[in-house]
Amino acid sequence: MSCDRYVAICKPLHYGSLLSSRACAQMAAAAWGSGFLDALLQTTNTFSLPLCQGNAVDQFFCEIPQILKLSCSDAYLKEVRLLVVSACLAFGCFLFIALSYVQILRAVLRMPSSQGRHKAFSTCVPHLAVVLLFISPALFAYLKPPSISSPSLDLMVAVLYSVVPPAVNPLIYSMRNQELKATLKKLILVVVFT
Repeated sequence: MSCDRYVAICKPLHYGSLLSSRACAQMAAAAWGSGFLDALLQTTNTFSLPLCQGNAVDQFFCEIPQILKLSCSDAYLKEVRLLVVSACLAFGCFLFIALSYVQILRAVLRMPSSQGRHKAFSTCVPHLAVVLLFISPALFAYLKPPSISSPSLDLMVAVLYSVVPPAVNPLIYSMRNQELKATLKKLILVVVFT
């Protein structure tokens, strides 16, 4: 999405040639491939852990931090290696998104028309909102110290980063629709004042 926004705003006349179906397929393959590689490494590591406290997790999400709590082995080195690989993949994606939006911001701030700037910003805000809605709780879930860990907090954070972003994604991307905005405002007013 950030690449699409970058090309649409910074190089609009070259949009068709830069984002051809081949380029889109290559970007999708790279994203799916890196995600598959990370998932394969995480799954392999998880299945290699001996579980000495049974195999029942405290929540309905079978997440890696929950499974590590059940392990009786010292999985620290494996966990650090996988954390480094996952962090490198995540940092690469984050860096790509950040650099794209820095270029977009530079191009938008050079636009002479305030209406053009507003339109450009409004095309970028939904993608940034969804990314932040996913990244914030995920970072908290995986980087929080074990001292503040509790089953209810872990469950709430897991729901926040795995259920909420896909659920509100269509709503966020359709907020540019003026009719939907008006309907949502009416709905909020009805809920607040009844």
